[in-house]
Amino acid sequence: MKPVTPTRADLDAIAGLCDENWDHYYTRAKLRSDPVYAAVMREIAATDAPLLDIGCGIGLLSHYLHACGHAVPFTGFDYDERKIVSAQAMAAKAGRPELIFTAGDAREGLPAFSGHVVILDILQFFNEAEQDRLLSDAAARVARGCKLIIRSGLQDDTWRFRLTVLGDHLARLTFWMKAGPTRYPDAEQFRRVLTVAGLEVRIEPMWGGTPFNNYLIVGSRQA
Repeated sequence: MKPVTPTRADLDAIAGLCDENWDHYYTRAKLRSDPVYAAVMREIAATDAPLLDIGCGIGLLSHYLHACGHAVPFTGFDYDERKIVSAQAMAAKAGRPELIFTAGDAREGLPAFSGHVVILDILQFFNEAEQDRLLSDAAARVARGCKLIIRSGLQDDTWRFRLTVLGDHLARLTFWMKAGPTRYPDAEQFRRVLTVAGLEVRIEPMWGGTPFNNYLIVGSRQA
C-alpha cells in the first residue's frame, strides 16, 4: 500500500498524545518542520519489515509512520529514561501496545533485532571508537533487503557545521539532551565501517529548511 502524507491535523494529534507541555510543543514543531521523518518513510516504504529506532527519544518516528499508514513492528531504544517513560505513555494513550520502548546505553549493546535500523542525531555524543562499534552493531541487525538509515551532522569546514555544533550545545543547555557533543563523524568513517559490515552506502545532504550540516546516510543490505 502506498504511504499517505500526514496532514497537519494528523501531526497535531500526535502532539496531543504528550502529557508534558514541553513535549507537546516540541512534538508539534518538530513534526511540522523536520524532513527526517518523511525521509525514513520513503526509504522503508517498499517493505513491511520491523524497525529498530536507536536514540528514539519520545517515539515520534513510530507515530509518524503510523500516520502514513505504515504500522510495522517498532522497537525504540534510548539512553534517556525520562523520554522512554514519555514514549511508553504516548503509546498507551494512542492504544498501541505493540510499540516497544526500552531504556539502555548503546555503548553496552543493542537489543536483539533483525529488520530496518534507524539512528537519528545521536552519533555526535560518542567518541570515534564508540561510533565505530555502534555502527557495526547496528549494521549487524539489518536484515536482507533492509536498510540502516542514519541522520548525522558531518564534520567539515563549513558554516553549517559550526551552527550544528552550536545547536547541539544549546540542546544540552536546555536539558533536552543529557550531554553535549563529543565528536562528529565524517563521510569516510561511514563508508569505511558500513562497507566492511556488508552494506552499500549512500550519503546525501539533508539540510531541509534548516541551517544545520545534516546528511542522510543509508546502508542497504542486498536481498
